[in-house]
Amino acid sequence: MHRSVYALIASALLWSCGGSPKSLGLIYVRGRAVEPVGDSLLAMTAVGIDGLVLYHLRSGAIDTIGSEALDSPLQVQQVDGRWYVSDIRDGRPQIVVLSWDGALERRIDLGDISSRAHQFAVLPGGRVVVESADLELLQLDGDSITSFALIETGARPSLIAGAAGGVLHAVPGKHMTLYNEFGNIRWRVEWPWAVTAYFTDISVDRQGRIHMMAGVPGDSAFRVYTVARDDGDVIAWSPAGPYATFIVDRRGRFRPDSASRWLGN
Repeated sequence: MHRSVYALIASALLWSCGGSPKSLGLIYVRGRAVEPVGDSLLAMTAVGIDGLVLYHLRSGAIDTIGSEALDSPLQVQQVDGRWYVSDIRDGRPQIVVLSWDGALERRIDLGDISSRAHQFAVLPGGRVVVESADLELLQLDGDSITSFALIETGARPSLIAGAAGGVLHAVPGKHMTLYNEFGNIRWRVEWPWAVTAYFTDISVDRQGRIHMMAGVPGDSAFRVYTVARDDGDVIAWSPAGPYATFIVDRRGRFRPDSASRWLGN
């Protein structure tokens, strides 16, 4: 049998037995969504780190890039070999676009455009969708700003994320909507959770599953729910954890985890 075949079998056994970090997917670290890139890399931000943290799954090595370009980064998405990172500079929200190695390519100032700092979705080709104060999702394409979709808002801030090649817009207390890349509704479901719950972020794992981080005021525990990408139904949820860091395995099973082993502190 060829050596490469033996290597593939060994990798599969490690994956199935959970003996390798590759068998686990970090989806939230301290309440922030983690961006997976293939099967080898995770990108994330953290309080106190003014750059983009890259965790290499195969080696466990940690790199930080973009420190000189970022002040208070939070959300990150990777599209077409570029990093799109939400940031606040001089009190104004912006999206910082970095090259693969962390060099600054451009800044997209959202101060007069977006009503939700750190909430955005990047579509194929680099179009950016944000929520305006005029009940609208706007599409930014270079210097062009056009309407993407009309929306509703709720009593709590809405969440936006790139998902399934489109845009997931979640309005707590009202509904969740998944749009395709052209702004057409793929599905919309009524908000299935109690209005007392607050939702902090949306993550998408390496298998394309959508997860939402939630907590309840007065309760120190956090929980993650999985939303089916084909119809928006809630199909799984995690045990409660106090630290808002969660991993999910290939079968969709959750486990609270320690942020320190991923961030190196």
